[in-house]
Amino acid sequence: MNLNDCHNFNDFRKLAKKNLPSPIFHYIDGGADDEITLKRNTEAFDKCDLIPNVLTGIDKPDLSTTIFGRKIDMPIFLSPTAMQRLYDPEGDKASARAAEKFGTMYGMSTMATTSIEEIANVSSGPKLFQLYIHKDKSLTDDLIERCKRANFDGLCLTVDTIVAGNRERDHRTGFTTPPKLTLKSLIEFGIKPKWVFNYFINKKFELANVKHITDKGTNITKSVIDYVNEQYDPKMNWNDAEYCIKKWNGPFALKGVMSVEDAKKAIDIGCTAIIISNHGGRQLDGSVSPFDQLKEIADAVGDKIEIILDSGVRRGTHVLKAIAAGAKACSFGKMFLFSLAAGGQAGVERVLQNMYNELERNMLLMGCKNIKDLNNSKIKFRK
Repeated sequence: MNLNDCHNFNDFRKLAKKNLPSPIFHYIDGGADDEITLKRNTEAFDKCDLIPNVLTGIDKPDLSTTIFGRKIDMPIFLSPTAMQRLYDPEGDKASARAAEKFGTMYGMSTMATTSIEEIANVSSGPKLFQLYIHKDKSLTDDLIERCKRANFDGLCLTVDTIVAGNRERDHRTGFTTPPKLTLKSLIEFGIKPKWVFNYFINKKFELANVKHITDKGTNITKSVIDYVNEQYDPKMNWNDAEYCIKKWNGPFALKGVMSVEDAKKAIDIGCTAIIISNHGGRQLDGSVSPFDQLKEIADAVGDKIEIILDSGVRRGTHVLKAIAAGAKACSFGKMFLFSLAAGGQAGVERVLQNMYNELERNMLLMGCKNIKDLNNSKIKFRK
């Protein structure tokens, strides 16, 4: 199996599983607790049907939209995700280059293994930085100032990770960063010699954006879960979010908003966008899916703030349903991480090309000439 055989989410997942040691594959693939929400996120789209129009005379639909003040060529972008060098030696650099090539946005995590400055040097495309509130507030200030100097287009503050979710798969597989070659994991790593070779010959793993401030950035001896629980501020509140918005003074989103009440508060403190997300089902298991909340939130505040849908997106039709329900764009994580593991930058380009083709083809089948044509009249929810 190779990249040419990858036509959908499951294909990229299979190839990534072939390339990655088991603990690392399952870190991407898994969710919290019983993984009910992980499954629900994608299944939610099945309860919504598209309603096409015919004989519309459209030749080539316009897939572009605007988020965080930047025009993107299709209404889906790469969600901020941590530790991308676990999946490919180039990690975030490969993802950022691929996103720029397709005219869409690349999202960068605070917990990236590549620095803000390195990404600014390899990509001039649209860029979003994902912020976490650390107990050491100087970290927050430093990250914001560096994003300003690096000309990032927007910031998002992740608000659903005051503690790490209970990711039982990671406990079972012994996932840590950097990986530890224990007796339990030795066989799994040993049967992936290419991954092991790349791991040992390339630059060591580090949290590149915080390494100069905290030794936790260079001495990653515990799991990512332990890092979250030790370093993030569980007392983060609306005042902290408002502080970040004012300090950034540009396009800003809260990532992890799941209720109308919180969407309204986001507007009150000055957010320009919200990202409806449950962290890909990796935090609060049993929570509602973002798509199930989208229309209610969009009906309440959609004329006042940009809405982005994250979590569970696997198909171009999922994106079309989300836009018709009130989103301006979608972001995705698991699928592009599997594509990164499947083939590096070429893999991410492959998944973006697939998604672009699906969007263009299905926009034609829907009879929609541009994204604005997608509205509530184009969908029907089944009871």
